[in-house]
Amino acid sequence: MTSTAAPTAPSAPPPAALMIANVRLADGQRVDVSIADGRIAAIGADLPREPGMSIEDGADALLLPGFVEGHTHLDKTHWGLRWYRNEVGPKLTDRIDNERRWRAHSGHDAGAQSLALARAFLQMGTTRLRTHVDIDTDAGLRHLDGVLATRDALRDVLDLQIVAFPQSGLLGRTGTADLLEHALAAGADVLGALDPALIDGDPVKSLDLTFAIAQRHQKPIDIHLHEPGEIGAFTLGLLLDRVAALGMQGQVVVSHAFCLGALPERERDALLARLAQLRVALLTTAPPSVPVPPLVACREHGVVLFGGNDGIRDTWTPYGSPDMLERAMLIAMRYGLRRDDDLALAFDCVSGTAANACGFEAYGLHVGARADLVLVDADTLAQAIVARPVRKLVMSHGRIVARDGALVGAWIDAGAAPGSTSAGASFGHAADTR
Repeated sequence: MTSTAAPTAPSAPPPAALMIANVRLADGQRVDVSIADGRIAAIGADLPREPGMSIEDGADALLLPGFVEGHTHLDKTHWGLRWYRNEVGPKLTDRIDNERRWRAHSGHDAGAQSLALARAFLQMGTTRLRTHVDIDTDAGLRHLDGVLATRDALRDVLDLQIVAFPQSGLLGRTGTADLLEHALAAGADVLGALDPALIDGDPVKSLDLTFAIAQRHQKPIDIHLHEPGEIGAFTLGLLLDRVAALGMQGQVVVSHAFCLGALPERERDALLARLAQLRVALLTTAPPSVPVPPLVACREHGVVLFGGNDGIRDTWTPYGSPDMLERAMLIAMRYGLRRDDDLALAFDCVSGTAANACGFEAYGLHVGARADLVLVDADTLAQAIVARPVRKLVMSHGRIVARDGALVGAWIDAGAAPGSTSAGASFGHAADTR
Protein backbone atom coordinates (compact mmCIF):
# COMPACT_ATOMS: atom_id res chain seq x y z
CA MET A 1 0.00 0.00 0.00
CA THR A 2 1.26 3.47 -0.79
CA SER A 3 1.50 6.12 1.87
CA THR A 4 2.36 9.76 2.34
CA ALA A 5 3.58 9.16 5.87
CA ALA A 6 7.15 8.78 6.83
CA PRO A 7 9.79 6.12 6.98
CA THR A 8 9.56 4.29 10.27
CA ALA A 9 11.54 5.25 13.32
CA PRO A 10 14.46 3.00 14.14
CA SER A 11 13.32 -0.06 16.03
CA ALA A 12 15.56 -0.78 19.01
CA PRO A 13 15.06 -2.90 22.10
CA PRO A 14 14.25 -1.06 25.34
CA PRO A 15 17.02 -0.69 27.94
CA ALA A 16 17.75 -4.01 29.60
CA ALA A 17 17.47 -2.67 33.18
CA LEU A 18 16.19 0.69 34.41
CA MET A 19 14.80 2.03 37.66
CA ILE A 20 12.45 4.95 38.16
CA ALA A 21 13.26 5.87 41.75
CA ASN A 22 11.52 8.06 44.32
CA VAL A 23 7.98 8.41 42.94
CA ARG A 24 4.53 8.35 44.53
CA LEU A 25 1.49 6.26 43.68
CA ALA A 26 -1.98 7.78 43.67
CA ASP A 27 -2.56 6.43 47.19
CA GLY A 28 0.48 8.37 48.45
CA GLN A 29 2.80 5.38 48.78
CA ARG A 30 6.41 6.16 47.87
CA VAL A 31 7.94 3.54 45.61
CA ASP A 32 10.64 2.70 43.11
CA VAL A 33 9.83 0.96 39.84
CA SER A 34 12.27 -1.55 38.38
CA ILE A 35 11.93 -2.11 34.63
CA ALA A 36 13.40 -4.93 32.57
CA ASP A 37 12.84 -5.72 28.89
CA GLY A 38 10.05 -3.17 28.62
CA ARG A 39 8.03 -4.52 31.57
CA ILE A 40 7.62 -3.63 35.23
CA ALA A 41 9.83 -6.13 37.05
CA ALA A 42 9.21 -4.84 40.57
CA ILE A 43 7.42 -2.00 42.29
CA GLY A 44 7.86 -1.13 45.95
CA ALA A 45 9.77 0.90 48.50
CA ASP A 46 13.58 0.96 48.51
CA LEU A 47 14.14 -1.58 45.75
CA PRO A 48 17.72 -2.82 45.43
CA ARG A 49 19.92 -1.19 42.77
CA GLU A 50 21.44 -3.83 40.54
CA PRO A 51 24.90 -3.45 38.94
CA GLY A 52 24.69 -1.70 35.60
CA MET A 53 21.12 -0.53 36.16
CA SER A 54 20.25 2.95 34.88
CA ILE A 55 18.60 5.10 37.55
CA GLU A 56 16.07 7.83 36.77
CA ASP A 57 15.30 10.01 39.79
CA GLY A 58 11.57 10.72 39.87
CA ALA A 59 12.08 13.51 42.42
CA ASP A 60 8.88 12.68 44.34
CA ALA A 61 6.68 13.03 41.25
CA LEU A 62 3.26 11.40 40.98
CA LEU A 63 3.43 8.15 39.00
CA LEU A 64 0.57 7.36 36.60
CA PRO A 65 0.10 4.65 34.00
CA GLY A 66 0.28 5.70 30.35
CA PHE A 67 -3.04 7.15 29.21
CA VAL A 68 -5.53 5.51 26.85
CA GLU A 69 -7.45 7.39 24.14
CA GLY A 70 -10.57 5.30 23.50
CA HIS A 71 -12.09 7.14 20.54
CA THR A 72 -10.58 9.70 18.20
CA HIS A 73 -10.23 10.40 14.46
CA LEU A 74 -6.54 10.88 13.65
CA ASP A 75 -7.15 10.92 9.89
CA LYS A 76 -9.40 14.01 10.03
CA THR A 77 -7.33 16.38 12.15
CA HIS A 78 -5.96 19.78 11.15
CA TRP A 79 -3.47 19.67 14.04
CA GLY A 80 -0.60 22.05 13.31
CA LEU A 81 -2.26 23.51 10.20
CA ARG A 82 -3.77 26.95 9.72
CA TRP A 83 -7.10 27.58 11.39
CA TYR A 84 -10.10 26.06 9.63
CA ARG A 85 -13.07 28.43 9.49
CA ASN A 86 -16.12 26.35 10.43
CA GLU A 87 -19.30 27.47 8.64
CA VAL A 88 -20.98 24.07 8.35
CA GLY A 89 -24.73 23.52 8.79
CA PRO A 90 -26.29 22.08 11.94
CA LYS A 91 -27.23 18.57 10.75
CA LEU A 92 -25.05 15.45 10.93
CA THR A 93 -25.37 15.04 7.17
CA ASP A 94 -24.20 18.66 6.69
CA ARG A 95 -20.99 17.82 8.54
CA ILE A 96 -20.46 14.59 6.63
CA ASP A 97 -20.95 16.21 3.22
CA ASN A 98 -18.88 19.27 4.11
CA GLU A 99 -15.97 17.15 5.26
CA ARG A 100 -15.99 15.00 2.13
CA ARG A 101 -15.91 18.08 -0.09
CA TRP A 102 -13.16 19.76 1.91
CA ARG A 103 -10.92 16.70 2.02
CA ALA A 104 -11.31 16.08 -1.69
CA HIS A 105 -10.55 19.68 -2.70
CA SER A 106 -7.84 20.51 -0.16
CA GLY A 107 -5.63 17.46 -0.66
CA HIS A 108 -5.82 16.75 3.07
CA ASP A 109 -3.03 14.31 3.92
CA ALA A 110 -4.26 11.73 6.43
CA GLY A 111 -0.77 10.27 6.76
CA ALA A 112 0.99 13.49 7.73
CA GLN A 113 -1.85 14.73 9.90
CA SER A 114 -2.42 11.50 11.76
CA LEU A 115 1.30 11.31 12.46
CA ALA A 116 1.38 14.86 13.86
CA LEU A 117 -1.52 14.24 16.20
CA ALA A 118 -0.36 10.76 17.23
CA ARG A 119 3.02 12.18 18.24
CA ALA A 120 1.27 14.92 20.23
CA PHE A 121 -0.70 12.25 22.07
CA LEU A 122 2.52 10.39 22.84
CA GLN A 123 4.24 13.53 24.07
CA MET A 124 1.39 14.14 26.51
CA GLY A 125 1.41 10.62 27.89
CA THR A 126 -0.92 8.52 25.74
CA THR A 127 0.61 5.17 24.85
CA ARG A 128 -2.51 3.32 23.62
CA LEU A 129 -5.03 4.76 21.22
CA ARG A 130 -8.09 3.72 19.21
CA THR A 131 -8.77 5.78 16.11
CA HIS A 132 -11.65 5.64 13.65
CA VAL A 133 -10.59 6.10 10.03
CA ASP A 134 -12.97 7.06 7.22
CA ILE A 135 -13.53 4.39 4.59
CA ASP A 136 -15.10 6.33 1.77
CA THR A 137 -16.23 5.55 -1.77
CA ASP A 138 -14.61 8.76 -3.05
CA ALA A 139 -11.27 8.38 -1.23
CA GLY A 140 -11.20 4.57 -1.19
CA LEU A 141 -8.60 3.40 1.32
CA ARG A 142 -6.39 6.49 1.03
CA HIS A 143 -7.08 7.68 4.58
CA LEU A 144 -6.47 4.18 5.92
CA ASP A 145 -3.16 3.97 4.07
CA GLY A 146 -1.95 7.11 5.82
CA VAL A 147 -2.93 5.94 9.30
CA LEU A 148 -1.44 2.49 8.72
CA ALA A 149 1.84 4.22 7.91
CA THR A 150 1.58 6.26 11.12
CA ARG A 151 0.97 3.08 13.09
CA ASP A 152 4.08 1.55 11.57
CA ALA A 153 6.18 4.66 12.18
CA LEU A 154 5.33 4.66 15.91
CA ARG A 155 4.97 0.91 16.39
CA ASP A 156 7.65 0.74 19.12
CA VAL A 157 6.01 3.33 21.38
CA LEU A 158 2.30 3.69 20.53
CA ASP A 159 -0.28 0.91 20.33
CA LEU A 160 -2.69 2.18 17.70
CA GLN A 161 -5.95 0.35 16.98
CA ILE A 162 -7.67 1.27 13.73
CA VAL A 163 -11.45 1.17 13.27
CA ALA A 164 -12.61 0.99 9.64
CA PHE A 165 -15.38 3.57 9.82
CA PRO A 166 -18.08 4.24 7.17
CA GLN A 167 -18.58 7.96 7.88
CA SER A 168 -21.41 8.17 5.32
CA GLY A 169 -23.09 5.03 6.58
CA LEU A 170 -23.02 1.52 5.20
CA LEU A 171 -25.99 1.39 2.82
CA GLY A 172 -26.20 4.78 1.14
CA ARG A 173 -23.15 4.63 -1.12
CA THR A 174 -22.65 1.58 -3.30
CA GLY A 175 -19.33 -0.14 -2.69
CA THR A 176 -18.93 0.84 0.97
CA ALA A 177 -19.35 -2.72 2.25
CA ASP A 178 -16.67 -4.02 -0.13
CA LEU A 179 -14.29 -1.25 0.92
CA LEU A 180 -14.81 -2.11 4.58
CA GLU A 181 -13.92 -5.72 3.85
CA HIS A 182 -10.76 -4.59 2.04
CA ALA A 183 -9.89 -2.30 4.96
CA LEU A 184 -10.14 -5.14 7.47
CA ALA A 185 -8.04 -7.36 5.24
CA ALA A 186 -5.46 -4.56 4.88
CA GLY A 187 -4.87 -4.15 8.61
CA ALA A 188 -7.80 -2.38 10.29
CA ASP A 189 -8.44 -3.96 13.69
CA VAL A 190 -12.11 -3.15 14.30
CA LEU A 191 -15.23 -2.69 12.15
CA GLY A 192 -17.06 0.59 12.56
CA ALA A 193 -20.67 1.53 11.86
CA LEU A 194 -22.89 4.61 12.03
CA ASP A 195 -26.53 5.27 12.96
CA PRO A 196 -28.28 2.32 11.27
CA ALA A 197 -31.72 3.97 11.49
CA LEU A 198 -31.14 7.69 10.89
CA ILE A 199 -28.24 7.48 8.43
CA ASP A 200 -28.75 4.10 6.74
CA GLY A 201 -32.55 4.21 6.97
CA ASP A 202 -32.85 0.46 7.55
CA PRO A 203 -31.46 -0.60 10.92
CA VAL A 204 -32.18 -4.31 10.40
CA LYS A 205 -30.39 -4.50 7.06
CA SER A 206 -27.56 -2.26 8.24
CA LEU A 207 -26.88 -4.22 11.42
CA ASP A 208 -27.21 -7.58 9.68
CA LEU A 209 -24.59 -6.55 7.12
CA THR A 210 -22.30 -5.04 9.78
CA PHE A 211 -22.32 -8.19 11.89
CA ALA A 212 -21.88 -10.40 8.82
CA ILE A 213 -18.74 -8.50 7.78
CA ALA A 214 -17.36 -8.60 11.33
CA GLN A 215 -17.94 -12.33 11.60
CA ARG A 216 -16.33 -13.06 8.24
CA HIS A 217 -13.18 -11.26 9.32
CA GLN A 218 -13.37 -12.23 13.00
CA LYS A 219 -13.20 -8.58 14.08
CA PRO A 220 -14.89 -6.69 16.91
CA ILE A 221 -17.34 -3.84 16.28
CA ASP A 222 -17.34 -0.20 17.43
CA ILE A 223 -20.51 1.61 16.33
CA HIS A 224 -21.25 5.35 16.46
CA LEU A 225 -24.79 5.62 17.82
CA HIS A 226 -25.93 9.24 17.87
CA GLU A 227 -29.60 8.33 17.48
CA PRO A 228 -31.66 9.96 20.25
CA GLY A 229 -34.32 8.69 22.61
CA GLU A 230 -36.67 5.95 21.44
CA ILE A 231 -35.05 5.65 18.00
CA GLY A 232 -31.66 5.05 19.58
CA ALA A 233 -33.16 2.61 22.09
CA PHE A 234 -34.77 0.64 19.26
CA THR A 235 -31.48 0.43 17.36
CA LEU A 236 -29.59 -0.49 20.51
CA GLY A 237 -32.04 -3.29 21.19
CA LEU A 238 -31.56 -4.67 17.69
CA LEU A 239 -27.80 -4.54 18.13
CA LEU A 240 -27.97 -6.40 21.45
CA ASP A 241 -30.15 -9.08 19.86
CA ARG A 242 -27.39 -9.74 17.34
CA VAL A 243 -24.63 -9.76 19.95
CA ALA A 244 -26.53 -12.46 21.82
CA ALA A 245 -27.50 -14.51 18.77
CA LEU A 246 -24.00 -14.49 17.26
CA GLY A 247 -22.05 -15.01 20.47
CA MET A 248 -20.22 -11.68 20.22
CA GLN A 249 -20.26 -10.93 23.94
CA GLY A 250 -17.34 -8.73 24.91
CA GLN A 251 -16.62 -7.78 21.29
CA VAL A 252 -18.80 -4.70 20.77
CA VAL A 253 -18.45 -1.05 21.80
CA VAL A 254 -21.28 1.47 21.41
CA SER A 255 -19.81 4.94 21.07
CA HIS A 256 -21.80 7.99 22.22
CA ALA A 257 -25.09 6.16 23.01
CA PHE A 258 -26.87 9.49 23.55
CA CYS A 259 -30.21 7.70 23.83
CA LEU A 260 -29.26 6.26 27.23
CA GLY A 261 -29.13 9.75 28.67
CA ALA A 262 -32.67 10.63 27.60
CA LEU A 263 -34.76 7.51 28.27
CA PRO A 264 -37.12 6.99 31.22
CA GLU A 265 -35.27 5.25 34.04
CA ARG A 266 -37.10 1.93 33.71
CA GLU A 267 -36.41 1.60 29.99
CA ARG A 268 -32.83 2.80 30.42
CA ASP A 269 -32.10 0.34 33.21
CA ALA A 270 -33.46 -2.57 31.16
CA LEU A 271 -30.99 -1.71 28.40
CA LEU A 272 -28.16 -1.27 30.90
CA ALA A 273 -28.88 -4.73 32.30
CA ARG A 274 -28.63 -6.24 28.82
CA LEU A 275 -25.45 -4.29 28.04
CA ALA A 276 -23.85 -5.65 31.20
CA GLN A 277 -25.01 -9.22 30.54
CA LEU A 278 -23.62 -9.16 26.99
CA ARG A 279 -20.46 -7.28 28.00
CA VAL A 280 -21.09 -4.49 25.53
CA ALA A 281 -19.05 -1.43 26.51
CA LEU A 282 -20.00 2.22 26.11
CA LEU A 283 -17.77 5.09 25.02
CA THR A 284 -18.51 8.69 25.93
CA THR A 285 -16.76 11.91 25.00
CA ALA A 286 -18.86 13.63 27.71
CA PRO A 287 -20.16 16.41 25.42
CA PRO A 288 -21.80 19.28 27.33
CA SER A 289 -24.75 19.89 24.99
CA VAL A 290 -26.39 16.47 24.48
CA PRO A 291 -27.55 13.65 26.78
CA VAL A 292 -24.86 11.18 27.83
CA PRO A 293 -24.97 7.66 29.28
CA PRO A 294 -25.29 7.95 33.08
CA LEU A 295 -21.97 7.16 34.72
CA VAL A 296 -23.28 6.15 38.14
CA ALA A 297 -26.10 3.99 36.75
CA CYS A 298 -23.68 2.31 34.35
CA ARG A 299 -21.34 1.41 37.19
CA GLU A 300 -24.22 0.18 39.36
CA HIS A 301 -25.35 -2.16 36.57
CA GLY A 302 -21.82 -3.34 35.76
CA VAL A 303 -21.66 -1.61 32.38
CA VAL A 304 -18.20 -0.55 31.21
CA LEU A 305 -18.11 3.16 30.35
CA PHE A 306 -14.85 4.69 29.12
CA GLY A 307 -13.75 7.94 27.51
CA GLY A 308 -12.25 9.59 24.45
CA ASN A 309 -12.00 12.88 22.58
CA ASP A 310 -13.79 12.15 19.30
CA GLY A 311 -12.44 14.52 16.61
CA ILE A 312 -9.72 17.02 17.45
CA ARG A 313 -9.43 20.28 15.47
CA ASP A 314 -11.12 19.17 12.25
CA THR A 315 -14.00 20.25 10.00
CA TRP A 316 -16.45 18.96 12.59
CA THR A 317 -15.16 20.75 15.66
CA PRO A 318 -12.62 23.41 16.66
CA TYR A 319 -12.23 21.73 20.05
CA GLY A 320 -10.23 18.86 21.47
CA SER A 321 -6.74 18.21 22.73
CA PRO A 322 -4.38 15.20 22.77
CA ASP A 323 -4.16 15.55 26.56
CA MET A 324 -6.14 12.76 28.22
CA LEU A 325 -5.88 14.46 31.61
CA GLU A 326 -7.94 17.24 30.07
CA ARG A 327 -10.46 14.71 28.78
CA ALA A 328 -10.66 13.19 32.27
CA MET A 329 -11.37 16.67 33.64
CA LEU A 330 -14.12 17.25 31.07
CA ILE A 331 -15.67 13.88 31.93
CA ALA A 332 -15.58 14.82 35.60
CA MET A 333 -17.20 18.19 34.89
CA ARG A 334 -19.93 16.67 32.71
CA TYR A 335 -20.86 14.18 35.41
CA GLY A 336 -20.54 16.59 38.32
CA LEU A 337 -17.59 14.82 39.94
CA ARG A 338 -15.95 17.03 42.58
CA ARG A 339 -14.64 14.78 45.35
CA ASP A 340 -11.10 13.51 44.93
CA ASP A 341 -12.27 9.89 44.91
CA ASP A 342 -14.87 10.69 42.26
CA LEU A 343 -12.23 12.37 40.08
CA ALA A 344 -10.38 9.05 40.19
CA LEU A 345 -13.40 7.53 38.40
CA ALA A 346 -12.93 10.03 35.58
CA PHE A 347 -9.26 9.10 35.29
CA ASP A 348 -10.20 5.43 35.16
CA CYS A 349 -12.26 6.25 32.04
CA VAL A 350 -9.02 7.18 30.23
CA SER A 351 -6.78 4.57 31.80
CA GLY A 352 -7.61 1.11 33.13
CA THR A 353 -11.23 0.87 32.04
CA ALA A 354 -10.41 2.19 28.57
CA ALA A 355 -7.57 -0.31 28.19
CA ASN A 356 -9.87 -3.18 29.13
CA ALA A 357 -12.69 -2.01 26.86
CA CYS A 358 -10.39 -1.71 23.84
CA GLY A 359 -8.55 -4.95 24.58
CA PHE A 360 -5.14 -3.41 25.26
CA GLU A 361 -3.20 -6.00 27.23
CA ALA A 362 -0.59 -5.84 30.01
CA TYR A 363 -1.79 -2.44 31.21
CA GLY A 364 -1.32 -0.85 34.60
CA LEU A 365 1.07 -0.31 37.48
CA HIS A 366 1.84 -3.86 38.54
CA VAL A 367 4.55 -6.46 38.04
CA GLY A 368 4.37 -7.84 34.53
CA ALA A 369 2.59 -4.84 33.06
CA ARG A 370 4.20 -3.06 30.17
CA ALA A 371 6.28 -0.14 31.36
CA ASP A 372 4.08 2.70 30.08
CA LEU A 373 4.52 5.39 32.72
CA VAL A 374 3.86 9.10 33.17
CA LEU A 375 5.40 11.36 35.83
CA VAL A 376 3.83 14.69 36.80
CA ASP A 377 4.42 17.24 39.53
CA ALA A 378 1.16 16.98 41.47
CA ASP A 379 0.26 16.21 45.06
CA THR A 380 -2.65 13.95 44.10
CA LEU A 381 -4.39 12.39 41.12
CA ALA A 382 -7.21 14.92 41.46
CA GLN A 383 -4.72 17.80 41.20
CA ALA A 384 -3.12 16.19 38.14
CA ILE A 385 -6.50 16.01 36.42
CA VAL A 386 -7.51 19.57 37.23
CA ALA A 387 -4.11 21.31 36.84
CA ARG A 388 -2.83 19.12 33.97
CA PRO A 389 0.85 19.81 34.66
CA VAL A 390 3.59 19.37 32.08
CA ARG A 391 4.59 15.74 31.80
CA LYS A 392 7.97 15.45 33.51
CA LEU A 393 8.57 12.08 31.89
CA VAL A 394 6.72 9.74 29.55
CA MET A 395 7.81 6.15 29.12
CA SER A 396 6.39 3.68 26.60
CA HIS A 397 7.38 0.03 26.25
CA GLY A 398 10.19 0.74 28.73
CA ARG A 399 11.60 3.58 26.58
CA ILE A 400 11.71 7.20 27.70
CA VAL A 401 10.01 9.05 24.85
CA ALA A 402 9.31 12.49 26.35
CA ARG A 403 10.76 14.66 29.07
CA ASP A 404 9.54 18.03 30.42
CA GLY A 405 6.81 18.23 27.81
CA ALA A 406 8.93 17.46 24.75
CA LEU A 407 9.74 14.33 22.80
CA VAL A 408 13.32 13.11 23.20
CA GLY A 409 15.88 10.99 21.45
CA ALA A 410 14.81 8.99 18.40
CA TRP A 411 11.22 10.19 18.85
CA ILE A 412 11.91 13.88 18.20
CA ASP A 413 11.70 13.24 14.48
CA ALA A 414 10.14 9.77 14.48
CA GLY A 415 8.39 9.28 11.17
CA ALA A 416 9.18 12.76 9.81
CA ALA A 417 9.71 12.66 6.07
CA PRO A 418 13.25 13.47 4.89
CA GLY A 419 13.69 17.20 4.43
CA SER A 420 10.39 18.10 6.09
CA THR A 421 9.79 20.23 9.16
CA SER A 422 9.41 18.05 12.21
CA ALA A 423 5.75 17.51 12.99
CA GLY A 424 6.60 17.65 16.67
CA ALA A 425 8.91 20.64 16.73
CA SER A 426 6.28 22.96 18.18
CA PHE A 427 3.73 20.66 19.82
CA GLY A 428 3.80 22.72 22.96
CA HIS A 429 2.64 25.80 21.02
CA ALA A 430 0.44 24.25 18.33
CA ALA A 431 -2.80 25.34 19.97
CA ASP A 432 -1.59 28.96 20.19
CA THR A 433 -0.17 29.43 16.70
CA ARG A 434 -2.91 28.17 14.44
